[in-house]
Amino acid sequence: MPVRDHPIPVDRNFPQVLICGAGPTGLVLALWLAKRQVPFRIIDKAPHAGTASRALVVQARTLEFYRMLGIDKAIVDQTTKIDQLRLWVRQRHVGTVLFGQDATGISAFPNFYVFPQDEHERVLEVELEKLGICVERNTELVSFNEEKEGIEAQLKTSAGGITTIRVAYLAGCDGSRSKVREIIGAAFPGGTYDPIYYVADIVASGPVINGGLNLALDDNDFLAVFPMHGEGRVRLVGTVDSEDPDRVFQWDDVSKDIIRRLQIGTKAVNWFSTYRVHHRVASFFRKGRAFLCGDAAHVHSPVGGQGMNTGIGDAINLAWKLDAVLRHQAPEAILDTYEKERIPFAKSLVNTTDRVFTFVNKRSVLATAIRTLLVPLILPRLFQRSAIRRAAFRLVSQTRIHYRRSTLSSGMLYGLHSGDRLPWLNDQDNYAPLTTLDWQLHCYGPIPAWCKDIRLYHFTPGGPIQSGALCLIRPDGYIGWIG
Repeated sequence: MPVRDHPIPVDRNFPQVLICGAGPTGLVLALWLAKRQVPFRIIDKAPHAGTASRALVVQARTLEFYRMLGIDKAIVDQTTKIDQLRLWVRQRHVGTVLFGQDATGISAFPNFYVFPQDEHERVLEVELEKLGICVERNTELVSFNEEKEGIEAQLKTSAGGITTIRVAYLAGCDGSRSKVREIIGAAFPGGTYDPIYYVADIVASGPVINGGLNLALDDNDFLAVFPMHGEGRVRLVGTVDSEDPDRVFQWDDVSKDIIRRLQIGTKAVNWFSTYRVHHRVASFFRKGRAFLCGDAAHVHSPVGGQGMNTGIGDAINLAWKLDAVLRHQAPEAILDTYEKERIPFAKSLVNTTDRVFTFVNKRSVLATAIRTLLVPLILPRLFQRSAIRRAAFRLVSQTRIHYRRSTLSSGMLYGLHSGDRLPWLNDQDNYAPLTTLDWQLHCYGPIPAWCKDIRLYHFTPGGPIQSGALCLIRPDGYIGWIG
């Protein structure tokens, strides 16, 4: 088949990709393919989108991806922006960490953004519907077999019958209990944290209802308070003391000690839920034509709001590679780089959040002393330094993720490596061209003579990008080659 140099027409009768799961990961994968007019189907066994959520934070890197897809404004306009973290220890305010001002030169989205996952999903689904694609609800993957040139999948439809479809590739975005992961036989090693956690959406008053993110540490407890849209509305995340993991908890069962000590006056409880926290990474992310993304591939502690954003990063990484292969613009071997690029970060993230989460919840005398005595003494002073605040923002916002060891990365210039995220230059917005969702060449400084007849984007040098740099930018905004 010849190489296509025009869009692939969308034809629901001939899907090329089956996306199992319509959470944020599956919806973002679908949006990329829809923007590129790659035919696909997206199914979800639930009868409707979720109405409650645990994932709250949308990171800067995710919003950069959303800008590429043209949906950043639809998300940002509905978020609650956070540029500071207030730390409380034993009901005493011990310090405030500011981020926004130091991050303005790093990303066009210099804050942390609170947006509940259920509302987030609804926006993504509406954006998908604008492109003429609807999630097929009440539709469940039963089984699939890989054939020489594709996958034959059996689906249980909303009518209760079994239908068979054939696709080129299958993406398992179907959560921590993934059917796709089960079928391909990927192990899911890891564990479960002992405490039972709760999430409560409440309307309240008090010192911590202040429009910022508040983290309270106590001798044997912790509480995170996230601001939400609405007068006095916040999301609480804390722990429930119980030796019965099967008990069904209500708001009245939650220990009110830390809530009382923080002087939180509860006016209304909109909803309440409990859950267990797991830390697992699948043994592999790809088998043949089937892939694992998001919670199907890795689950994390809620530290830093990384889980959902990592799944969205998976979706973007896989989407542009499937697009390239299906258009015959890249060999199928490029799909091998999906696992090689994403699994190291997932493992590193689990290890990092494990250590922080274990520390926050450990109830030994030493851990309590560190939490309640050393942390309030050291942390505020440490974060007085702009360099520390910038480094922390890069880490948590996922703008520090790189693919330097990828086979798709080549070259280094002036300390800038291929595989790095393209540095954002706010004075001239070198991210604007990334909406093409395709490879592009950026030239910083004088244009070399041999480039005169090559289509490229020209910018003046800035930040870590020095004069004379030529950067070949991948569709996901990472540097593929620099020289």
